[in-house]
Formats: sequence, structure tokens, C-alpha cells
Amino acid sequence: MNQFLILVFLLFTMVAASAQTGELSGTVTIPSGQPVVGASVTLKPGNSATMTDEKGRYTLKNIAFGKYELVVTSLEIKNTSIPVTVNQARQHKNMVVEENASTQLGEASVIRSSEKRQIETQGFAVNVIETKEASVRNLQTNELLDRTVGVRVRQSGGLGSEVQYNLNGMTGRSVGIFIDGIEISTYGSSFNLNNIPPAMIDRIEVYKGVLPAHLSGDLLGGAINIVLKKGNAANNLTASVSYGSFNTLQSDLSGQYRHSKNGFTAKFSGFYTTTDNDYEQWGKFSKYIEPNGVVTRNFRTKRFFDGYETLGGRFEVGFTDVKWADVFLAGYNISDSYKEIQHGQTMGTPYMGRTSEAQAHVMSLNYNKRDLFIEGLNVNVNGVYSIRNTYIQDTVPWAYNWDGVIRLDLNGNPIRRLDGAQQGKPTMTDIDRQITNIRSNLSYDIASGHRISLNHVFYTIDRQDSDLLNPVGDNALKSSNDLSKNVLSFNYEAQTFQNKLTTNLFAKLYQQSLGTTSYSGSVVNGQFVVNKDVRRDNRTNTGYGLAVAYALFPRIILITSAERAVRMPEDNEIFGSPDQNILASPALKPEVSDNYNAGFRLGTFEIDQHKLALSTNVFWRNVKDRIMPRTNELINQQEIEETQFLNLGLSQSLGFEGELSYIFKDNLTVMANFSKFNSLFKQEFDPATGQRMTYYNVQIPNEPFFTINGNVHYRLNNIFQKFSELNLFYTLGYVHPFRTVWPESEWFITPAQYAQNIGASYQFPNRKLIASLDLKNIFNAEVYDNFGVQKPGRAIYVKLSYTINNF
Repeated sequence: MNQFLILVFLLFTMVAASAQTGELSGTVTIPSGQPVVGASVTLKPGNSATMTDEKGRYTLKNIAFGKYELVVTSLEIKNTSIPVTVNQARQHKNMVVEENASTQLGEASVIRSSEKRQIETQGFAVNVIETKEASVRNLQTNELLDRTVGVRVRQSGGLGSEVQYNLNGMTGRSVGIFIDGIEISTYGSSFNLNNIPPAMIDRIEVYKGVLPAHLSGDLLGGAINIVLKKGNAANNLTASVSYGSFNTLQSDLSGQYRHSKNGFTAKFSGFYTTTDNDYEQWGKFSKYIEPNGVVTRNFRTKRFFDGYETLGGRFEVGFTDVKWADVFLAGYNISDSYKEIQHGQTMGTPYMGRTSEAQAHVMSLNYNKRDLFIEGLNVNVNGVYSIRNTYIQDTVPWAYNWDGVIRLDLNGNPIRRLDGAQQGKPTMTDIDRQITNIRSNLSYDIASGHRISLNHVFYTIDRQDSDLLNPVGDNALKSSNDLSKNVLSFNYEAQTFQNKLTTNLFAKLYQQSLGTTSYSGSVVNGQFVVNKDVRRDNRTNTGYGLAVAYALFPRIILITSAERAVRMPEDNEIFGSPDQNILASPALKPEVSDNYNAGFRLGTFEIDQHKLALSTNVFWRNVKDRIMPRTNELINQQEIEETQFLNLGLSQSLGFEGELSYIFKDNLTVMANFSKFNSLFKQEFDPATGQRMTYYNVQIPNEPFFTINGNVHYRLNNIFQKFSELNLFYTLGYVHPFRTVWPESEWFITPAQYAQNIGASYQFPNRKLIASLDLKNIFNAEVYDNFGVQKPGRAIYVKLSYTINNF
């Protein structure tokens, strides 16, 4: 830890010694003054690059002072280059270029989309989150997601606690979480979205329902794909450190190098996070029990055993943009985490001494090449092998109150927990996992605008659970669990009617096999006997779907999709996960869902200095055998400490969402979104007894079904110093009340929640150093999540970020 912080400190001290950099901007037009849209603008050497926007504007940042060649290329113009010298913090360079003889830049010109718009207009219900502004603020990646339309991040407490993602009523493993197309679970619990700072991320793609070919798999609620920065354009080193409430320290360090001639590329990134999570709680689920059994509700106190610490690094080396590969990178990830577990699924009983530790060693290989052997043949292979370990210890026998003191009986004696530990019987459980995850994509452009692709996902896990408190000879009692799955999909993509119609048709084959070998010990006639239980299961399913987008006009896109999706249960759901308080459910069946989405995207429309964009989506999902955590049906049994997954039967989600954004002078940005749905239990009769189900057509509990988000961002230039930039932020999040149990009960309804945050970031004139200040939950509102677990109140954080470019 000390070495890491020293390194970060040394990087910040290099400000004075670093080379000066500037910003180059301008416009690209033809002689008539018509802007050139979507032209590629490259600065050589160094290969800093960008594209012109709808007004022909471009901006290149963090350019080391020196002499360059500015190159502009596009299908509509003749390639043009001019010399340019960068010797000021901000410079302006306009270019007038000649049209190609065969091209007219008039009303019918093709409007090239940004990468964000291209993704959002391919027929899928998808939002793309850009992290440029967030990367300089004190935000976790999960906070960005929680502000996205239709997304609710379910976090059971503070930083480091268990996280689930709800996309318009679908949650848990129904929603896939990916890093560059690889499922994040492969990397282990110590490498998660809480630990990946926005500064390391290029963009976040949020798909709801139907997924594109490269994310093909057994998912039915959608997926979140974290696309890390590739950064082949410039060599740089970036570091940031922040500190704030609850003794929270977060730091990250990343760098990359690419040799411009031979393509040799090396990248690294690392992070360190620690927090006490000793935030105050006072809600109705916080209580104090007197020796005589009298319970005081709304007990105001601080969490006393909820610390979290994690450290990790990612290293990649290989070649990029060479003749034989666009990308060939071998990587190694290492991460480690320590978590104090404050309570079970609810806040009913505080824990002391229950902890989990996790380590992961991950080897990866990433290869992709366009036009392999022949033009139009593209291949992309991502392979990951992971060795993970999780250790859970729980041996403290005493019962505690929420003030962190051992509970006493009427005689003044300490009270012991019923089974001898904080959550059931004493345990020292060691879980070893070996995971292989290979995703392959082979595509061929059979004609202009027509592509076929074959995608395969292979995933296998070998898991060994050891009970170190119950040894047999020299070995502990062990259970062996293995799971493997294959998902094969065939896709046909087409762009027709002058690229106005985009179609994606696909079919999938799902296969899963799993096995469990468990051991239990018992004493028979004075001798210890080991009992062995072996179970195996195999299942196959098929799925299919279609996604379509049609451009009525260049800025008005209709989007629709439909699919039959299958989701196989994962190892934590089947085999259990002690560190997440989850029991085993070996009889879980796959869930099958029919998903439908329809919506449109309007904009961006420009009127003088005003920009406006609007998007909306309607969704309908019918799910059979939905997999979800058990929710108790009896009011007097709600303070649950453990849960397990079950097949709900039939359920249905029907809802809609919308997002509106407004920009003025590229300085003021205002955004608001909402999501509203009904997620109903639709099993009318019990298959076994034929009796009508008690909660037929009732809203499924423990799911927020109506959320609103809004944020305002204002940028001020040349404040305090010339060429500086001050950014001001305000965000508001609203969650409508929702019940946490099946029966109607005022006590078990999570109240309405209003969380407001303000922040500011200041970029110094050298464009390298950024300081930010964030105040979260400024009015100290009561904020809750899974099963009424209270989340942190008011908090303040400061952050410094420093970047060295073009070394």
C-alpha cells in the first residue's frame, strides 16, 4: 500500500518537470463554406486523431509542443495535409479542402455518426455512457450506471458490498456484466465495477433485452459492457488519488506505450481502494435490543464492522495495428480484496468477525483481425483462464447490538448466538475456482452491407469447497462442483434501402452440464463415517430473435427487437456463495423469456446554439421459471440472514422509459430520464395442488419499479487562470416506494428516496492536472436498497488527477 501511494505522490510532483502541451482545434470546410462531416483528422507524428462533428469542428487535446503535420481524410474530399506548429495552450487552425469530383456535399450528403450514435441506432435497446466528464470526478462506475435510464444498481450497503444490476425489471445473472466482451465474473469478486475507475474506461454500453453478436450468451435481461480505453494513439501515464468521508481512499494508475513503427504495445493499470464504511444509519430497519427484549427502532448509530480493502493490477503486452493483427495482446490480472461482513441479507442482525477474502490470478489472450486472408473475413478471439480463491471466516460466538457492543441478558451475562457463530455454525470455508472462458467470433462480409457471423461461448468452472473446521485425517471435508456451458449463435446482419434499414437476425443453441460431489461426516457406532453424494445434470435449449432499426430521417430512428432468450443458472446460484450469504439450490432450472422492445431516437437537432435529443423505449417480457432470490412470505420472518435462488414460475414485465437531453453553447448540458414498469407474478394456479396462488398478478417485491434521474453540467472557461476549465455538476435521483416482502405491510415498504449530489472539477491551464470536489447526498436523505439495507448519507470527497502525454 505505502509503495503504491508513494508512486502516485511522485507522479503528482512531476507537474513542474513535464513537457508543455496544448490544444488544437478548428473547422474543416469546402470552398463554399459547407462543413465536412465525419472527416478523419490526424496529427503526425504521434497519431493523435479525432473526427469532425456535424459542423465540421475538430479538437485535439494534450499535444506536446512541437512541429506536426495535420492530415484530413474523407471519402467526400481529397486527402489534405498542412504543417502546423503547436506552441500555445490553445491554438486554432481551420482547413479548406477540395471535394472529390464524384462527390457532392449538399443536402443529400451522408451524415456520419459518432461511435455512440452508431451503437445506439443498430436496432438494439441500448444506451452508451461516455466517461469523459466522470473520469475527472470522484465517481465509481456503478454511480454512472445508476443514473442511466432503465438501470438500477442494487448495492447492499456501502463501497465493496454486494452489487446486483436491475435493467427494467430483470436482475441478477439475467443481466450480463462484461469487460471488453468477457464476463466480469471470470476475474473474481475482487475485480468488479466498483474497482474500475471511469478514467480507465472508454465507454459503457447498456443493452436491455436483445444483445449483439459479440455479446452472445445465455442472458435475457440485457448486458452491461465496459469498454476499456485502447489508447493506441498516444503514449501516456495517468494517476489519480481521492480521499473522503468514512476514511475512504481511492487511487488508480494507468499507462500505455506503443512503438509507432513496429506496433509493439504495452499497457498497465492498477487500483487501490480502502474504506471503513462507518457511515451513520438511523432508518426504521436499524434497531437496539435491551436485555429485557424491548426493541428500539430507528436507532441512530454508526456501522462498526464494514471495512473494505482491495488492490489490483492489469498488464497487457503485444502488438496493435500491424499487418498480421489489429490487436494481439497477452494479459495478466491480479487482484485481492478483504471485506468485513456487517450483516446478512437484511439489517436485522449485526455481525462482528465474519469476513471474506478473495484473490484472483487471470491470464488472457486477445486477438482480432479484419480482412484475415481475404477481404471481408474478420476474426475475434478472447480467451481467459482464471484461478480464484475465496475464504470465509465466521467463528465469533457472541450476539451484538447495533452499537457494536455484545448484548447482555437480564443477569448481565453476554448472549451467545444460537448456532455458535454470527451466521449459523462456525465456519472457515475455503473455495477454489478454476475458470476457462473463451469467446470467439468469425464474420464474413458476403456483400456490401451484408454480413454473416458465427459466435461461440465456452465457459467452464471447476470448484472445490473445503470446510477447514471439519478435517478428515490431513484433509478437510471437500465438495467438488463443476459446471460447463456452450452457447453457439448464428447471426445475419444487413443494411439495405440506402443504409436506412439495419437488420440483425440470429439463432442460438444453449448447452449446459453440471455435476456435484459432496461429502458429509457423521459418527456411527463410535466411528467417523464419510458419506458421498454425486449428482449430474445436462440440459439444452434453443433461442432466436430479430433486431431492426429504420431511419425515417437522418436524425429520426425507429428501433425494435424481439427474441426468445434462455438463461442457464450460474454456479453461485446452484452451488451457493457463503461470502454473499447465498445457500445452494441444486434443483434450479433454466429460465426462458420472450422479450419485445420498441422505441425511437430523435436528434441531435441543432437550432442556432441549442442542441436537443430525445429517446424512448417500450418493453414487454414474459418469463418462465424466472430465477430470483427467495423472498419470505411471512411478516414475522423477514429479518433473513441467508437466501437462496428459486424458480418463480411465470412473471411478466411491461413498461416504458425515456430520456431527454439539452445542450446550450456546448457549455450547459441538462439531462433527465425515467423508467416505469410493472413486474407481476403471473402463475395463477399451483401446478401441484391446482389452488389459486395467493400473490397472482401482484408486483414482485424487492424491486424498484419507478425511477427518475436528472443532472445538470455547466462548463466555464478561463476562470481564475487563462486556458483553465471549471466544470460544475448537479444530479438528482428519485426512487418510488416499493415493498420488500410479498404481503402488504407498511413496515416493509422502502420509502420514497431523493438523493442529490453536487460537484466541481477544475482543469489547470497545462491540461494535465485536474482537481475535483464532490458532495454526495447533500441533504443526508435516507437511501435504501435490497431488503431495506440503508446506504451512506452525506459524504464529501476530493480528487486529484494528473496525466503525462506523448512521452
